[in-house]
Amino acid sequence: MKRILAGLALATAAALVTATPAQAAPADPVKALKKQFVSGHGVRFSETARITVDGKSTGTTKTTGSFEFGKSGIVASDLRNRGQLKGASGELLSPPRTITVGGHSYAQGGMYSEDLPEDKKWVRYAGEAAGATQNQIIDVFDPKVLKAVVSKAKSFKGGTYQGSLTYNELGRIYGQKVTGRFGKIKIDYRLAVDSKGLVTRLESGWTMDFGVLGKTRSVTETRFIGWGYKLKIKAPAEDLWIDVADLGEDAETPTEIPQGSIDAFIH
Repeated sequence: MKRILAGLALATAAALVTATPAQAAPADPVKALKKQFVSGHGVRFSETARITVDGKSTGTTKTTGSFEFGKSGIVASDLRNRGQLKGASGELLSPPRTITVGGHSYAQGGMYSEDLPEDKKWVRYAGEAAGATQNQIIDVFDPKVLKAVVSKAKSFKGGTYQGSLTYNELGRIYGQKVTGRFGKIKIDYRLAVDSKGLVTRLESGWTMDFGVLGKTRSVTETRFIGWGYKLKIKAPAEDLWIDVADLGEDAETPTEIPQGSIDAFIH
């Protein structure tokens, strides 16, 4: 009997030593995001977007900047773009510098600084600050989008959600309609969060086969740092900008700033 009891004791001790502790449920990224929506605070980010056609690189853009928060989301942004994803004109389509605040966007550099009066440095456009950048298709600052990305993930390992959704699915979340074959394009993603549930990195990509034009692959990686740091984005001084409507018909300055990736597929 003593040997039996001794054996049970040893087995119990071994089980306690070798048992794997239960993992705590991950923090809710949506709740973590909403806690960051405090006026006068924001987050910094850096982003790299790459496009290849049939496996060959056609260019890369890098974007850095900051987003300022209000009580319900982003209220202002300050973005800087550089790279080689170019349009037919050979120039970067996005402005090298864009400040969006107070319902307007102010662009500077490249084709956006052409044909300006000598005393003007910026062109003003109508437009609100957006959470997604020009190349990042998934807007993690929109609670509905972030919730969908988390809930549709096929796996969660090492603090990273991994999954996919179509343009059609993403369009419905945004309240927009994506028609035709574009709606079937699959967006794969990897979303990394810290112990608090705050997003630290987002990588998204999609592939489209244009037939004789080649198979195009787009991958965008965005990193977020400094959640909650104090931030106040201001518009350029009034004497330094001119409204795009006041440039005249002969000006070669773009009449609008290109919108985010999903807008190209919305009808």
